[in-house]
Amino acid sequence: MSDSPLEPPEKSRDSLILHATDNAISWITLNRPEAMNAITTDQRERLIHLLSEASADPAVRAVVITATGRGFCAGADLRGASAAVGERIPGDVSRVIRLGAQRLIAAVLDCEKPVIAAVNGTAAGIGAHLAFACDLVLATEQARFIEVFVRRGLVPDGGGAYLLPRLIGPQRAKELMFFGDALTAPDAERLGLVNRVLPAEDLEKTARAWAERLAAGPTRTLALTKQLVNASLDTDRTTAFTAEAAAQEINMTTADAREGVASFAERRTPRFEGR
Repeated sequence: MSDSPLEPPEKSRDSLILHATDNAISWITLNRPEAMNAITTDQRERLIHLLSEASADPAVRAVVITATGRGFCAGADLRGASAAVGERIPGDVSRVIRLGAQRLIAAVLDCEKPVIAAVNGTAAGIGAHLAFACDLVLATEQARFIEVFVRRGLVPDGGGAYLLPRLIGPQRAKELMFFGDALTAPDAERLGLVNRVLPAEDLEKTARAWAERLAAGPTRTLALTKQLVNASLDTDRTTAFTAEAAAQEINMTTADAREGVASFAERRTPRFEGR
């Protein structure tokens, strides 16, 4: 720790990711605004842990990922990476990617609760992929999305070449990845990467309203629906239809499904409990 006013004291590991559960919503906030929330290894592992916890905790019924400051996430923190390039042996890089960035994106995709990205500013590299992996994306008018890898002579990682073609098609994905140009929030919405573009002052309010609606919904139904949609682009029709029927079979054993059918028959609003 330094006493110099030009060098603020290091934050604790826990403070780099703020977390609170409120009204059945797990709020996960990246908190390195001085670094535009570039993700460190510790932050990545904390994010993965919190998403895993949210999946397993019946008291959590929705997740919001957001950030402090001007940036959502500037990508991975690559400090020291260039110096270590010459020291690597074959297999090191792929191992780091598999156990690092890919695990993070998989944790979002596999989370059994709906995940909302509330993008407050620039999302670049793995930061953009973190947002795109979420089930719903809200963004401020100032937000930008950048496939920054090509600017550094790097291949996109963190699932980018998997996510983007499925979201916007291969040609659009190649355009973003080949040129590395910043994509404005309105353009991202037009392409289908963002659900809503909002004034900055409305981001948290809207994220909370959406998350509360999800948290009041049939949680297991949403989990099964998420699994079906995420798998749909990787499977043929027969497999997808079989998975759909199996998911409905499982879903009909839940209390929320029984409540939904009963409320329809009784002509009243359902009261879902997430079970």
